[in-house]
Amino acid sequence: MNPEFWHGKRVLVTGHTGFKGSWLSLWLQSLQAQAIGYSLPPPTEPSLFVSAGVAKGMESIEGSVLDVKHLRRVVREHEPEIMIHMAAQSLVRRSYTDPSGTYATNVMGTVNVLEVLRDVPALRSVVVVTTDKCYENRGEVKAHREDDSLGGDDPYSSSKAAAELVAAAYRRSFFAANGQVVRTGIATARAGNVIGGGDWAEDRIIPDVMRAVDGKRELLVRNPDAVRPWQHVLDPLCGYLMLAEKLWKDPVRFGGAWNFGPDERETWAVGDVLRLLQELWGNEFTWRVDKSSQPHESRYLKLDSTKARTLLGWHPKWDLRSALAATVNWFKAYQRREDLRRITLEQMQSYQRALRVPEAAQI
Repeated sequence: MNPEFWHGKRVLVTGHTGFKGSWLSLWLQSLQAQAIGYSLPPPTEPSLFVSAGVAKGMESIEGSVLDVKHLRRVVREHEPEIMIHMAAQSLVRRSYTDPSGTYATNVMGTVNVLEVLRDVPALRSVVVVTTDKCYENRGEVKAHREDDSLGGDDPYSSSKAAAELVAAAYRRSFFAANGQVVRTGIATARAGNVIGGGDWAEDRIIPDVMRAVDGKRELLVRNPDAVRPWQHVLDPLCGYLMLAEKLWKDPVRFGGAWNFGPDERETWAVGDVLRLLQELWGNEFTWRVDKSSQPHESRYLKLDSTKARTLLGWHPKWDLRSALAATVNWFKAYQRREDLRRITLEQMQSYQRALRVPEAAQI
């Protein structure tokens, strides 16, 4: 990633009030980009967006990707050069209780974003963020590659597979049609289970542990044997930024789908992650298996990121222990009521040192 590339770039981020969107927005601010966010209010209370004061370093606009007229006005007013689309209903279990809303946000929201971008002369790069769960999962112990079949047994996963198809269709039909010179690159980014400070979403392992510690109660775990591609949120975000840079320079070569997953050895079972968290927290929580009936979730998920490593030069920088240690330290700082904007930026700078690039500017 080249920090100088981002200086002064107009970057519109949808979903900037969410967990990943807040980390990305702070990173863009530290890179001195002109960051504009378009999103509904923060989805949780508390939230990283509020706790780290993310809004004060960017233009934050409240709106829904389902409100296409408002979205179009915002895009026309700000004329983004780069769009990173992260707005989503991102929870598997919630998709069972609200399938209609999940499909509306994840599929039609993506349609709306790409539709309003068709007529933006300054636009050069579009990254549509989906998920590792967009693949058809046959229960095989294998890592998914970008050319594997898309699918999904639950509304969330299938909605993200549909968003992948939408992005591919718009790229071929409207951004690279009729032999025209391609000025805008469109790519999709698929990442695994991200962790990090400031995530309070329901039905996620780190927030669940945080709530168990705060409430001094036992944690109920649905699937301790489920294997997931765990990674700190900064690793895939770095991939998204690198991908946007490459799309700017060569929209044809770098268009399409990209996986951003951890190294082979960092694909751990939920139970193993919990035992490591207990060690890092100082055994401040206990857990047991929840034997009640649960909605279907894939038992094994893994990504093959050879393409990103080979063509982008992207590599994950923090192993799971480092990622969990940073996450626990962030939440302990939250418990001590420290300055969470400072803590978040310090962790970001530590990560950037691992990238061996100049540290981002202080903000």
